[in-house]
Amino acid sequence: MRRRGSASIAANPVLIGAATTLVVIVAVFLAYNANNGLPFVPSYSLKADVPSAAQLVKGNEVRVGGTRVGVVDKITPVRHRDGSVTAQLSMKLETTVKPLPVDSTIIVRPRSALGLKYVEITKGSSSKGWEDGSTIPLRQATPRQVEIDEVLNTFDDKTRLASRVNLTEFGNAFAGRGQDLNRAIEALNPLLTDLVPVMRNLSDPRTKLPQLFRALEQTASQVAPVAETQAALFDNLDTTFRALSNVARPFIQEAIVNGPPALDEATRAFPQQRPFLRNSELFFHELRPGVRALRSAAPDLADAFEIGTRTLRRTPAMNRELKPTFEALQRFAEDPLVSLGVRDLTNTAQLLNPTVAFVTPAQTICNYATLFFRNVGSLLSEGDSNGTGQRFIVVAAPVGPNNEGGPSSAPANGGVPGARDNYLHSNPYPNTAGPGQPKECEASNESYDIGKTTIGNDPGDNGTAHDVTKRNLNE
Repeated sequence: MRRRGSASIAANPVLIGAATTLVVIVAVFLAYNANNGLPFVPSYSLKADVPSAAQLVKGNEVRVGGTRVGVVDKITPVRHRDGSVTAQLSMKLETTVKPLPVDSTIIVRPRSALGLKYVEITKGSSSKGWEDGSTIPLRQATPRQVEIDEVLNTFDDKTRLASRVNLTEFGNAFAGRGQDLNRAIEALNPLLTDLVPVMRNLSDPRTKLPQLFRALEQTASQVAPVAETQAALFDNLDTTFRALSNVARPFIQEAIVNGPPALDEATRAFPQQRPFLRNSELFFHELRPGVRALRSAAPDLADAFEIGTRTLRRTPAMNRELKPTFEALQRFAEDPLVSLGVRDLTNTAQLLNPTVAFVTPAQTICNYATLFFRNVGSLLSEGDSNGTGQRFIVVAAPVGPNNEGGPSSAPANGGVPGARDNYLHSNPYPNTAGPGQPKECEASNESYDIGKTTIGNDPGDNGTAHDVTKRNLNE
């Protein structure tokens, strides 16, 4: 007889069912979470910024060298200050890739043409690695990912039409030209032979050919932002050259033909023109004050030109009326007696020149002539119906010897105690600012020295003040 406690578990259907259910539940749980990593397995968490996470979903693979090393755990959009939006990937990686070198790059690549994608990491060679939880910056998301729709969009309607045209044209071009192609291939042999040293020179590091292409790439990147401006430039150049084609022959052709002689002549003439250009520069520099002054005179000049325009319209009639006058002047000029008279007038002017030079300051500076005639006119200012008479007043001679009232043996020099007026003051030839004289009007400004005999010019500068005879024209 057997004991109850020693019964096998296989003989209990309830335990078998419970164990089976537990195994199924654990299997389903592991299968459901397989894409997010197995539970209780250590992982290496990293974040990465990428330009776009289109068609990438949570749970997609992360590969290094084609080998699955983790999964995408989370996808978060990131908005920048300039309004652009990128994506940030949270990845759970196996600890076998920890730490990932900091110079590693990341790219989202298509896994199939159906749209499935995965994240590919290209490990760098840096000895420094990303810490757990670090973020790979956007600049390391290179090269730029190309979507399958972008590839397919290159074959748009225009491209497909152009491809059909190219296939048709190339087919027609090569049809029936087999012998010509054979001759062309045969002729390529010398070309390829001569091409070997050329290629050898180009491949030599000393030619720095790779730097040329890098420089061209930089140039293209600089030119790309202004591509539309350059296109407009070529469009405008096309318009310009079409216009030039209308005058190419004979005008532009003649300009090109005559250009070298003109350049030769300019080479000879320009050195001789340098002094003229230098003097012109100095001349215009000196003209600047005058031109600056013309700013204020411009309104007056404009009025003068406007009035002068109307005046010039009347000058033809005046010129016709002046014709007899100029004819009379011509006959007068051709008269032989006129030349004799002009010669005599010239001699007279030359003889009078010293006198005029001496007398002129007496009028221009001292106003003597005008004052003289004014005073003469006032002499005969009194009269009646019978005529006018000269005004006068009796002036008694001073008391003392040799006074002005009688004969004298010497200039009056006082002689009487208390006599202040018995002194001779005579200046027969006063200074009038003439040549050799001080610039003064002595006759109208010399002072009367009381108690002193003064004969001749008064010492000192008496100035040029005089009586003004100019009347107010508004009176």
